[in-house]
Amino acid sequence: MGSGRLLDLGIAALDRALRAVLAPAQTSRPVPDLDETPTEPLSEADRRTSAALMRVNHAGELAAQALYHGQALVARTETTRAMLLATARSESDHLAWCEMRLRELAARPSLLNPLWYAGSFLIGTGAALLGDRASLGFVAETERQVEGHLDEHLERLPAGDARSRAILEAMRAEEIAHGAAAAAAGGARPPAPVCALMRRTARVMTGSAYWI
Repeated sequence: MGSGRLLDLGIAALDRALRAVLAPAQTSRPVPDLDETPTEPLSEADRRTSAALMRVNHAGELAAQALYHGQALVARTETTRAMLLATARSESDHLAWCEMRLRELAARPSLLNPLWYAGSFLIGTGAALLGDRASLGFVAETERQVEGHLDEHLERLPAGDARSRAILEAMRAEEIAHGAAAAAAGGARPPAPVCALMRRTARVMTGSAYWI
C-alpha cells in the first residue's frame, strides 16, 4: 500500500473517530417500532435500571464501531475493508438508537466513551494485522459475544420498558447477521484464549459503563 493511500485511510479513520466520539449519533434508518411501541410509565427504579443498561449498550456500540474502524484501516483487501465499514455504519445506527433512548430516559452516555473508542480501535487494528481471515473471525466472535450480552440485557430490562426492548431485539437480529456474514466470508474463529480475553475485556467495559 502506497504512502498516499495510507495517509488517506488514516485521515478517514481520524474523521470517523471524531464523528463517533464527539458528534451526536445519526441514524439512516427509523428507530425500531418507535411509533408503534406503547409507552408505559416507568417507576424511578425501573427508569434507572433501563438507563444503566442502555448506557452499556451505547458504549458497546461505540466500541464496535471503533473495532471495525481499526480493522478497516489495515485490511488487506478492499472487499474486506468495504465489509467492515458497512458493518460499522450499521453499528452507527444502533448507537443513535441507544442515544435516543438514553435521552428519553433522562440519562447520559458513559463518561468513558473516548477511552472505549481508543482502546477498541487499537484492539481492532491489532486483530486485522493478523490478516483478513483472522480479522473476519474476530468480527464473528465479537458478534457472537454481543448476542449473548444482548440476551442478558433483554432478560434484565424492566417488563414495562417496551421501547428499549424493541431497540435491543432489532440490534440483536442485526448482530447475528453481521457475525454470520463474517464467518461466511472466510473468518477463522480466534483461539480459545483470545475469546476468553475478549470476554474479560467486555466485562470490564460493561461493568464500568453501567455506572460511569
